Amino acid sequence: MSAPRQTAAEMLQKVLTEKAFFSEVKNEADSLAGKDAAFANMLVLTALRRLVFIKKVLKQYARKKLPEKAAFAEFALLLGLTEILFMETPDYAVINSWVEIIKKRTDKYVAGFANAVLRKACTDREELKSRDAGEFFTSEFYRILNHAYGKRTVSQIQAASLQEPALDLTVKSDPAGWAQKLGGLLLPTGSVRLKNGGRISEIEGYESGGWWVQDAAAALPAKCLGDICGLKILDMCAAPGGKTAQLINGGAEVTSLDISETRLKKLRDNMARLHFPLPETICADGTDYLQNYKGKPFDAILLDAPCSATGTLRRHPELVHIKTTADIEKQIILQQKLLNAASSALNIGGFLVYCVCSIAKAEGEEQIKSFLEKHDNFKLCKLSPKNICCCEGPDISEIFTPEGCIRTLPFHLADCGGLDSFFIAKLQKVA
Repeated sequence: MSAPRQTAAEMLQKVLTEKAFFSEVKNEADSLAGKDAAFANMLVLTALRRLVFIKKVLKQYARKKLPEKAAFAEFALLLGLTEILFMETPDYAVINSWVEIIKKRTDKYVAGFANAVLRKACTDREELKSRDAGEFFTSEFYRILNHAYGKRTVSQIQAASLQEPALDLTVKSDPAGWAQKLGGLLLPTGSVRLKNGGRISEIEGYESGGWWVQDAAAALPAKCLGDICGLKILDMCAAPGGKTAQLINGGAEVTSLDISETRLKKLRDNMARLHFPLPETICADGTDYLQNYKGKPFDAILLDAPCSATGTLRRHPELVHIKTTADIEKQIILQQKLLNAASSALNIGGFLVYCVCSIAKAEGEEQIKSFLEKHDNFKLCKLSPKNICCCEGPDISEIFTPEGCIRTLPFHLADCGGLDSFFIAKLQKVA
């Protein structure tokens, strides 16, 4: 299995040196055969979740940094250690494959060093594993979290984030029936949760358009709008279209706005698969479009604002290693501009739902507090389980803040597999 391992090392190198998103680099693995691609992807994702600990192990065996010309070998060794410590690959396969790959990419001396490191790790495996404290977060990521959460909560977030997330579906209708049909778990919010495995296009209902993939937390903002039948609604930053699909399914007259034409094409393709009527789509910068908007005000606006995306770290563990506080500060400014622009295009009495898939309170709770302080023509609408629950199930009161917003965290609904981290606030424009 040299090809998938070499591809995996190249992917990991790009993520960590170029700060690339895993979704961007994993296309390189798509050229591999099905099982090889799955192996390469799983290997990189496992390494990213365990990188803090694995780097400590490598440093224990390699006191000196490898020369620049042998930089590839460092990423190969990190993946070799990942297999030895966290995957059930036979030792001989790990050692032989990685030594041969490193030899071809560098030289026989670096390969000999790698051989010694991997063999020593195999010998020390149990002792090394006993020292694993479930480390995931970097010191920079701790700075992001410690700004907003206590030590105990951060510890819970880290432990839950190490678990591979399930696959959540939003269905057009009859969630209980779909859960039974697909052998999934029905969450109290109506999402159907499946074990994350296999090709999505091969799951029953994909071709007929009975459902779409959407994390259970990401499905909540549209639900917060309540009965939307016949309302004129703007879905800002809409692509790839999960929330647009919810709004159309609820009977709204939808305008989908996004800055990327490529992503809007994906939205239109998704609506076609779901057999939904195409919404009006507008490719534009949200701030520019709304500041010059001359049309009829919207009854509701759903703003899924650009953010650090740190709330999706269970699915995208690379975020822990590439996101900084500076990234968050940059997004905060953009979010403020979009909120201000959205406020002027809304009917009096209309609702604005603001949400971000960020775990940073600066992009959520603090952002809305600042907005309300500057806009006395808006009030916060208190959310509760009755706004988002449609089925029986476990208590979800823990996701509601004292102010009546929603803040989901990875360890919420832990017995059901957890949630991505989202912040959601519902505002109403008043006279």
